[in-house]
Formats: sequence, structure tokens, C-alpha cells
Amino acid sequence: MNQLPEARLYIDGAVRPAEADRTYENICPWTAEVAGLAAEASSADVEQAINAARRAFDQTDWSQQHAERHSLVKKYMALLRKNRDQLSDIARIEAGAALGAACRAHVDWAIDGGDDLVECFNDIAWQEDRGRREEYGAVSDRLVLREPLGVVGAITPWNVPLYVNIGKVISALLSGCTVVLKPAPDTPLMGAYMGELALEAGFPPGVFNVVTSSEPAMAGEMLVDDSRVDVISFTGSTVVGKRIMERGAATLKRIFLELGGKSVKIILDDAPDFSMKVMMSMAVFHAGQGCALPTRLLVPRSRYQEAVDALEISYGGFSGRWGDFDDPENIMGPVISKRQLDRVMGYIELGQQEGARLLAGGARASDKGTGYFVQPTCFVDVTNDMRIAQEEIFGPVLAVIPFDDDEDAIRIANDSIYGLGGAISSGNAERALNMARRICAGALSVNDGMSITGDLPFGGFKGSGMGREWGREGIEEFLDLKVIAIGSKST
Repeated sequence: MNQLPEARLYIDGAVRPAEADRTYENICPWTAEVAGLAAEASSADVEQAINAARRAFDQTDWSQQHAERHSLVKKYMALLRKNRDQLSDIARIEAGAALGAACRAHVDWAIDGGDDLVECFNDIAWQEDRGRREEYGAVSDRLVLREPLGVVGAITPWNVPLYVNIGKVISALLSGCTVVLKPAPDTPLMGAYMGELALEAGFPPGVFNVVTSSEPAMAGEMLVDDSRVDVISFTGSTVVGKRIMERGAATLKRIFLELGGKSVKIILDDAPDFSMKVMMSMAVFHAGQGCALPTRLLVPRSRYQEAVDALEISYGGFSGRWGDFDDPENIMGPVISKRQLDRVMGYIELGQQEGARLLAGGARASDKGTGYFVQPTCFVDVTNDMRIAQEEIFGPVLAVIPFDDDEDAIRIANDSIYGLGGAISSGNAERALNMARRICAGALSVNDGMSITGDLPFGGFKGSGMGREWGREGIEEFLDLKVIAIGSKST
């Protein structure tokens, strides 16, 4: 497996090492071995990045030059596309993406989504004329302006780093904000490489900055605590999201959170090709490491045994179709780290203790190599009060739950602290749509519709967060409203 180049910092328009040339090891999940080095940012490095972003926002015309900014971001997206193969290699080696997953959610969908944001920019109404009005003897011509919020701290996760990085960074830059990106410790190079391409694109110094660190909290806490940072956009766990809200309150930051999920897929009794729909519901894409990936499968009790039989076939046939680094058909590789491996295995043990029946998997896949491989795992006879049905595992673990009727399915779907995504399959689209309207989630697919694309807003209800990314709404999250009333003589 190829080695990765060193991930360096990008601060104030320069790609450079960390203070005192400190680095840390970038571990490949496929082998559990060192694949490269990454710059170990110090607090002084983070301070310089914040200073640069603040200065670029306050002392340049970046926020005002809409056309020039749009053109530059468009050029940047073209560079990302030109370097697609390099980005794919980084996703595979650093994030553990199988080749079939790297070509989809990790890279292609990320770049396509960024291009969608560039197009959505054209739909932003930067100034609206609200007309003339007489009020209390004053006649005013009223304008409503949209203006960027300021400096954005973007804190991103390791599961699909390019996708999340683009969703935050491109939206914020298009809005006229300046950005400090803090990638996850496990995936530093994807963010660092974005910094290198930003230098090539010709971004003004300080507009975009990248700081990497093995320390999971230091840089993020500095961004959250610093009064010079106006916005925090965070994707990660609900526990950390709550902590960010608490700390951000001290400086009254805007906080946007895309947090955990325990999404459902509901297959109704009238779904065409019922068994095939069930067989295609394995939670195996990118080893289940997706916040909106359905990991609770709800099937009608009247067809429950049929569903269990179908899953037994699909999991049985999948054993030789994953974990191959070079197979373009593979969509599942290892989990990201030893820590995540232990977490997933702990939940598998817990599921058995809770009384769920292990239908498939349930062990480390040592036959796949020395990396962090977990067998595709399926639990049946699950009740929704079990922890494996309530808590986000972030691994290739599916919980299968029977339901009695549509009302029972809706109840089970909503019996969760989360509300991020979900899917419904039915032979009656109106029936499925009526159910979708009643499920508390931010993005729902009916009959295989694509509810997550770059031109649509994405985000969650309840414990899955607040605010939206992607689409016109994702850009507008980084804008504030200003009203100007111009006195005028009555006519």
C-alpha cells in the first residue's frame, strides 16, 4: 500500500510545517501501520491561523467581492476535480475507504456537491428591496441585506472527510466568511491537501487556513473559546456537540451542529421485490461509518421470517465481496482505528447480552489482514429499547426490528434521541409519503429517492443537531441579515 505525503499546515497563504517541525503518525486502517506523517500544530500555530482569518475578514474586501469570490471558488473546485485520483488515494489509505466507496461518497459525490454549491451561489439574494412604507410619520425605503457572519471554525470528522470539508468550507467561502479548518486527527491529509490546492488556486492569504493535530480537543477548543471566531460548524458526536454549545455560549457564537444518527429503513408489506429490498439493506457501506446510514431495519411482523431468510442469504453471500483494497466493486473496508474497532466489538458483545440474536458476523475479520476489520454483522429479534437499537455504533452492525402496522413503524422510528435520515419502501407512494411526513428526521428517502445531494439542505432534528449544510440554505447559514431604512420624502 502506497505511503502518503506529509500533511502540512496551511496558514495565512503558506503551506508550512508546524512549530518546531513537530509531526505525528498517520495510521492506515487497512494495515494498522504508519502511512505518513502529519504536522502537529501547536497552540501558537492555531493562534496564527485565527489571526490570519480575522485579518482577512476585517481588513480585505473578500466579503464584499461576490463575483470575484465566486469565480475563485469555482476555480478551486475545478482543481479538486483535476486532482480526483490523488484525493481518492488519500481517502483509501487514510480513511480506510474501499475503492467502490472512495469513488462515490468520499470523492465524486463530494466534488459534485461542491459544484452544486457553486451553482447555488447564484440563487442567493444579497440585497432585497422591501419597498417604501410610511410608519409613524416617517417614509422609508427599506433594504434587507445578507452579509457574512465573519470567521468560521470548521471542525470535521474522519468518516468522509472530503465530503464534510467541502460542505463546510465551500459554503463558508462562498458566503464571504473566512475559515479555519480543523480536520479530525485520523484524517489530516485530506484537509491539508485542500490547503495545498487553495494555494494553487490563488486564495488571498488568511481566507482559508488548515491546522492538523493528533490532540483531539486542543485546536477545536481554541476555536470555540476565541471571541475572534464568530461561527463554529461542527460534525461529530452528539456528546461533543453539546460541549461545543456550552463553551460557545461564553462568546455568543453561532453554532451549527451535524451530529449522530440512528436512522431507520422501513420496508412495508406491499414493497415490490420485498426480499430484494431487504437483502440490499445491509449496513456495510464504508463499514457502517455514516451518520445518515440506516442501521435500524424495520420490517413487518407478517413478513418477518421472510426478511430474516433474505438477510441470511445476503450476508452469507457478502463474505468474499469486501475488504479487498484493489477491488473496484468493494464498498466496505476496515473501520478507522483500533479505538473504533474496540467500540464496535463492545456493542456487538452488548447486543448478545441484551438478548438479540446474532444472524451474521459478530467477530473481527482477521482473515482480511492486520488492519481494523470487523465482520459485517446483523442482529435480528431486536427490540427498540435495546442499546444496539438506540445508540450510534458507527460500524457495520444492523439491528432488525419487527413492526405490527404503519403506526407502530412510525412509533419505533421516532423512538430515538436522533432524527437525521431514513428511508421507506412501499408499493404505494402516497402511503410511504404520509409516513415520511410524520417521521422526525431531516432527510427521508421514499422508494429509493435521493434525499442527500449537494443542492439540497442536509441536517437533523433532535439529537442529530441544528442548522443545515449544502444547498442554498447551507450557504445562507453563514449569512446574517441587515436592515437599512432610507428616509424619503412622501410622494
